[in-house]
Amino acid sequence: MRLKYLLLVTALIGAQAQSQPPIIFVHGNGDDAAKWLPVIWLFESNGYPADRLYSIRFIDPMARRENSKPEAFRSSTTDQASELSAFTARVLLETKAKKVVLVGSSRGGMTIRNYLKNAGGAAVVSHAILCGTPNHGVMAMDSMLDGEFNGKGHFLRQLNEGSETVAGVKFLTLRSDKMDKFAQPNVGYDAPALAGAENVVLPNLDHREVAFHPLAFAETYRFVTGEAPRVLTPTAEPTPIVNGIVTGFAGNAPTNRPLADVRVRVFALKAESADRDGDALLDKTTSETGAWGPLALRADRSYEFALEKDGRTVAFFKSGLVRSTTLLNLRFWPEAAMQMLGGQALSGPRLLIHRPQGYLSKGRDALTVDGKPVDALLPGVPTRDAVGVGFERATGVRVVLRNEVIYARPAQQHNELHIADLIWE
Repeated sequence: MRLKYLLLVTALIGAQAQSQPPIIFVHGNGDDAAKWLPVIWLFESNGYPADRLYSIRFIDPMARRENSKPEAFRSSTTDQASELSAFTARVLLETKAKKVVLVGSSRGGMTIRNYLKNAGGAAVVSHAILCGTPNHGVMAMDSMLDGEFNGKGHFLRQLNEGSETVAGVKFLTLRSDKMDKFAQPNVGYDAPALAGAENVVLPNLDHREVAFHPLAFAETYRFVTGEAPRVLTPTAEPTPIVNGIVTGFAGNAPTNRPLADVRVRVFALKAESADRDGDALLDKTTSETGAWGPLALRADRSYEFALEKDGRTVAFFKSGLVRSTTLLNLRFWPEAAMQMLGGQALSGPRLLIHRPQGYLSKGRDALTVDGKPVDALLPGVPTRDAVGVGFERATGVRVVLRNEVIYARPAQQHNELHIADLIWE
């Protein structure tokens, strides 16, 4: 009798998991699949089946400057919609599901709308969630009509003609009140909203946070499941197994093309320190696949991921890797990354503090290094996702943003870039 009961419970759990629609997360301009790690881990921590959660990695994620003109290592709106169509077909085949949910950040939401309206996607999509998507443009100009982000341009005008939503698909938009750098008075704070959608405002969140912040997750989860999430912090696994690929830049554009011949070493750090705790846990040179793992970690430890290629080193200092993933992309930044990301050139020991899931601004974001506020942040609407900090000595420092703590070592050689890579909140 007990065996029959266990078999019944197992069958019910399996049926419930299969009843949950697959969710495909769609990243934005210049981004990668790893952007969605916090959201995916929160879905898992609330009981959503891990094998129903997918994140697409566009090959060339950066938009063309003119949509109709080919540009090396950049993508058109058609390129993006074609990749999403193929990825969706694969997910449907793998899961045997009838429909999927699509969740997009920024440009990813525009790709979703293009796929739904112009590529037949509405037949296989139940819900579309658009987070900080510039649905009515980043600007509205009578010139540059071939620009993808021009509200008066060919692409967005076509998407917005007639109904702004697509019949048969439930739409949710998430936007900031006034803190989205791409939804300002020139196009209107409500530019991401769509007629016919449920439009939700998340006050004080920036352009990326309206996709990746726990409050954005909560709205996404509610819209998909019909229920509020039980937890807004991820449940840690005792031994997460992480994997991913190394990517880089091409023609001054970030790409998600695998990068070969990169030596990847991963070190555990000592408790409350940026010092390495013993030998490398992993030492591998990537092949043409770019794969660098897998590697078993501890959820309560911090790690240094050191990438070496062509006489240069890019090191990522990370904490908060609390669950397993195959999406931990490591991008090998070019020499100009300090100026590109941090906005300033620094000499001597230096550290780049990077926040992939959000932006940074003075007053709103209490970012500290060794207990002191980072003065280089700009006030007002958050526009930068990174800031460079200089030091007198190359000793370990403690970086804190809200509840996240990272210990990192400043770089001191001209051929080194050290990054404190934030994940949470």
